[in-house]
Amino acid sequence: MSAHPMAPDHPTRDVGFGVYLHWPFCAAKCPYCDFNSHVRHAPVDETRYLAAFRAEIAHVAARTPGRTVSSVFLGGGTPSLMKPATVAGLLDAIATAWGTTGDVEITLEANPTSVEAGRFAGYRAAGVNRVSLGVQALDDASLKRLGRLHTAEEALAAVAVAARHFDRSSFDLIYARPDQTAQAWRAELTDAIARAAEHLSLYQLTIEPGTPFHGLFTAGRLVPPDDDTARVLYDVTQEVCDRAGLAAYEISNHARPGAQSRHNLLYWRYGEYAGIGPGAHGRLVTPQGRIGTVTERAPETWLARVEADGHGIVSTETLSPADQGDEFLMMGMRLAEGIDPARYAALKGRALDADRLATLVAEGLVARRPGGRIATTARGAPVLNAVVAQLAG
Repeated sequence: MSAHPMAPDHPTRDVGFGVYLHWPFCAAKCPYCDFNSHVRHAPVDETRYLAAFRAEIAHVAARTPGRTVSSVFLGGGTPSLMKPATVAGLLDAIATAWGTTGDVEITLEANPTSVEAGRFAGYRAAGVNRVSLGVQALDDASLKRLGRLHTAEEALAAVAVAARHFDRSSFDLIYARPDQTAQAWRAELTDAIARAAEHLSLYQLTIEPGTPFHGLFTAGRLVPPDDDTARVLYDVTQEVCDRAGLAAYEISNHARPGAQSRHNLLYWRYGEYAGIGPGAHGRLVTPQGRIGTVTERAPETWLARVEADGHGIVSTETLSPADQGDEFLMMGMRLAEGIDPARYAALKGRALDADRLATLVAEGLVARRPGGRIATTARGAPVLNAVVAQLAG
């Protein structure tokens, strides 16, 4: 993809142009989840929502001419509750508005219930070429505690179905769950890798404010592992994945060589992407500079806004050089490949502090890479937030 014609001097690395589509509906709300997801007991009017998505896509496309879409991510919520025909309509709208690269990556998040797994052939026919399964655990007791609607057997059956229909697939697991031991996690992760093929997203359980888990936590009825135990579980994660050839290319994501999520790499490399649908965020390059967009979170309110105005964007912020530098640093240092300090300086308007960087290198938390890049070390990755705060200071 060539440099953007609207802002050719903007130091956004040419990593592609992505589209994130947010489908906000779920069959049930998981007790640990603070995402913008909603349960509706009446059937969702997919025809009406598809028309609204098409309108918002057209609106954002008019602001971003000359782009070619290299990755699409259908997230949620639970996009696998959509009919395959709705997915096909969304992808057609994107192709019409921008055009796509010949090797465009199109990922759909799915829950591994048998009903949704049965739709995989339809999603493949619609154009989806990568699926990400929200497995979360491989034992039924943990799945029940996490509020999941599937069993471990159903999850593994869905993984097998996904492998038959898609060349590329991934699934998520949550660790550092209450009462989880290193031995149990090692066995579960080893089993997952035997089934996972190429990509795993492995997240430590976090207790988010406003969730049912937070209420249980504050009442003392849910006790996650302490920091020392969580660190042991993190170390087990790295060890088991490294041995199996699924290196961590990002702090929580592991893949075989060439199997990394290209859409998520676009985020972490601070590329450009449109955020479409209720509660979606975007980062776009315009003649005024790099902007952040946010759409209305509530699905029905978003729908009404789009039908009235042609889009549901409720916030458009021009990002200052300081904002851009900090975002780039926060995202890029999550990657094993790290960042190019020259690009940071171009975004921020000033270079990284040489003394702070030298201190982090001396402490073994940051390493200098060939070509001038810098990255967190194995020692620095678990304390990433502290490293970023030191570099940004």
